[in-house]
Amino acid sequence: MQIDDILDRAHVVALPLAVKFRGITTREALLIDGPAGWGEFSPFVEYGPEESAHWLAAGLEAAYEGFPEPVRDTVEVNGTIPAVAAEEVPEVMSRYPGVRTWKVKVAEPGQSLEEDIARVKAVREYAAVHTPNLVTNIRVDANGGWSVEEAIAAAKEMMPLDYMEQPCRTTEELAQVRQQLMRNGLFVRVAADESIRKVEDPYRVAELQAADVAIVKPAPLGGVRKTLEIAQNLRARHMDVTVASALDTAVGISMGLATVAALPKIYDDEDIDVVPAAAGLATGSLFVEDVAAPRTLVDGSLPAAPVAADPDRVAALAASPERRDWWFERVRASYEFLKSK
Repeated sequence: MQIDDILDRAHVVALPLAVKFRGITTREALLIDGPAGWGEFSPFVEYGPEESAHWLAAGLEAAYEGFPEPVRDTVEVNGTIPAVAAEEVPEVMSRYPGVRTWKVKVAEPGQSLEEDIARVKAVREYAAVHTPNLVTNIRVDANGGWSVEEAIAAAKEMMPLDYMEQPCRTTEELAQVRQQLMRNGLFVRVAADESIRKVEDPYRVAELQAADVAIVKPAPLGGVRKTLEIAQNLRARHMDVTVASALDTAVGISMGLATVAALPKIYDDEDIDVVPAAAGLATGSLFVEDVAAPRTLVDGSLPAAPVAADPDRVAALAASPERRDWWFERVRASYEFLKSK
């Protein structure tokens, strides 16, 4: 494929968010209407060509190759709670009917541990009232924002938790957190995100026994097939896997759903298929408008089939000419980096 063909097929969109996420209220993305389907290129604006090249590889795979054959038709998902005030939590949770697993953003710059604790408490209170017959699982995601000591203090206050995602920045710190949790008798798992997708060696976290769970995201890891390869190797290293998105549009979410749908089945001692961990792929609920009709959440699960962007929605959500040119330049720079590898 040539860069001119890619750009001829490209559309740049700007999607409004219902709540602020990662400090933004509008999510921009470049979509590629390819011969095998729609692909997405949407690295966050601060990422340079080297990091963004992985996202371009993922988008080109989706657009020009398509996805592997699925082994399941639906995917259980978690709800995502941004770092909002506790009183805003119910409105966010109402966007995720039937969901029983929640990922709560914590350690936001400028916010306190007390605010994080209140946010987690609000999730439990809402779930107790609205889904009393479901077991509620809560994950907290610090994006590397805590020290080791702060992570242990937070775990003590927020338990029980499914896991703490990237509580500290470095892999070595994750290992310390995991060790101290066990020494203190705190039954909280540690999950690694940035320590997998932002490093040269995604397996080092397993070698250091720094985490129990691997968060894998197809866009920053270079596509569905690459993510499946990493997931399989991490599973072999005795790590559980959660597939997640990076605030993708409906097109990008298809990559994550295709990844979970193609994960090889695992059977327990009674020969029953073990359902993959609830995936972080329901972030479309955070958008006011998206490039395709919303997937319907049924009992906390989404259909795994990929969607095509709606041309009318794409046109209505088109970014300004200046932003379109800016994204085209990002594609060119990332493409050159891909060619040089």
